[in-house]
Amino acid sequence: MKKIAWITDSTCGLSQEFIKQHNIHVLPMIVNINNISYKEDVDITKEEVYDLLKLHGEGAKTSQPSFGEFVTLYEKLKREYDCGIAIHASSALTGTYQSSISASEMAEFPVEVIDSKIGSYALGKMITNGVELQGQGRSYDEMVGILRTYPYQTEMYLLPESLEQLKKSGRVSTTQAAFANLLSINLLLTFEDGKVIVHEKIRSKKRATRKIFQIVERAILEHKVKEICILHAGVKEKAESWKKELEKIHQSIQFKVQTLVPVAGVHTGFGTMSVSWLKP
Repeated sequence: MKKIAWITDSTCGLSQEFIKQHNIHVLPMIVNINNISYKEDVDITKEEVYDLLKLHGEGAKTSQPSFGEFVTLYEKLKREYDCGIAIHASSALTGTYQSSISASEMAEFPVEVIDSKIGSYALGKMITNGVELQGQGRSYDEMVGILRTYPYQTEMYLLPESLEQLKKSGRVSTTQAAFANLLSINLLLTFEDGKVIVHEKIRSKKRATRKIFQIVERAILEHKVKEICILHAGVKEKAESWKKELEKIHQSIQFKVQTLVPVAGVHTGFGTMSVSWLKP
């Protein structure tokens, strides 16, 4: 059986325990806050990012690992593995997918590179499922075939606490933000073909939360989803509150709570809430 390397970037949201246990090779994204750059999950934890973001959100930026880091990693891996499987954040939002392809070609290390078309929990779930498939003894080609279907089976919805960070990051204009704030409009965001779009504009946070709960119910009824992740940008207590409320309604569903990966949170802002799943 081929010795396979698993590669991703820190938008995967996987726990450090899982990464170490299964020897996942993770290239860290860069977060720049208050003019200081940090490698995500290396120099700073997700929770620490949000602590800083709450104080110094203005001007916060993110960037991808350098191309040289990809090449160095693949040069190393080709001495230890026969091939690799890399799953990266949406190519519409970051260049890690293309860098991974180019670096594997330069290093002459055979890697099947997959564009997840998303990030955070759903990306991490693709990898955990892949590791499970490997444990079942599936062939390399069979695993890749299954993994390539996953980007079309994911959903993720994000509810920013305010539009301030979206405005600062250029995702909405100053005029749009002012107009939305004046009318107490909340933007419910989602992913469509790898891009973040406005799913719905909703008056009041209470109605927006109710809408998310309705979307969760639809996913459970229509797609038979069994596991749903509630993600938060620095507001764990609120996420736990959502979890308790949803568990009362959907007692057979497993609800998880995770910290939203900072690369997303930097753009949507401190306090963002999100739900995500991978359809079975």
